[in-house]
Amino acid sequence: MRLSPDQMIFWQNGFFKLNATIVFTWGLMFILVVGSKLITRRLSTDLTRSRWQNLLEIVVSAIQKQIEEIGLRHPEKYLGFLGTLFLFVASASLCTVIPGYEPPTGSLSTTVALALCVFVAVPMFGIEDQGVRGYLKSYFEPTVIMLPFNIISELSRTLALAVRLFGNMMSGAMIIGILLTITPFLFPLVMVALGLLTGMVQAYIFTILAAVYIAAATRTRNPELQA
Repeated sequence: MRLSPDQMIFWQNGFFKLNATIVFTWGLMFILVVGSKLITRRLSTDLTRSRWQNLLEIVVSAIQKQIEEIGLRHPEKYLGFLGTLFLFVASASLCTVIPGYEPPTGSLSTTVALALCVFVAVPMFGIEDQGVRGYLKSYFEPTVIMLPFNIISELSRTLALAVRLFGNMMSGAMIIGILLTITPFLFPLVMVALGLLTGMVQAYIFTILAAVYIAAATRTRNPELQA
């Protein structure tokens, strides 16, 4: 039983390996890009709209509303980044129903990459909103003594994001794999459905945490939200 898609090797030449994590990650990104192009190529403002456009508007509106409820004004500014995070993690989980597919989020390398995206995005949005001086000033609040602790907090929460998503996704895959070995009939199907639900929950949690970190980095420009 494989504990990670990293162990599924499709091609290897010395040090270079093409494993399932790389293949499924790029394949999933390709599907998302092509799918978004196909859905958005004929958008309509009329009352008559396609089913795909209706679905797209529901998803976008739901994500935008969640971002706004967290405390980020102008949620459309963050929609591209946070929406992409959610759709990638959620799609990686939903595709587990495909035979032979293993979610790339079951690999620590993928979850670390996603966490690093959040790690880079937080100061980018913070600097854009507050300026370099205003953002760096937050590391010295409430006193200069807090500087090393704030830096450690930035690094530790990035690690926590990666490990949390990896641990939950890998544990679900392990449970399903064990049950398929022991009772390869009805019960594993229930666990697959539970795995899909778990994956969606993890996508939601990961995106919400990313939004919370961005909201914390831009909080000084929204004084009314601190009351």
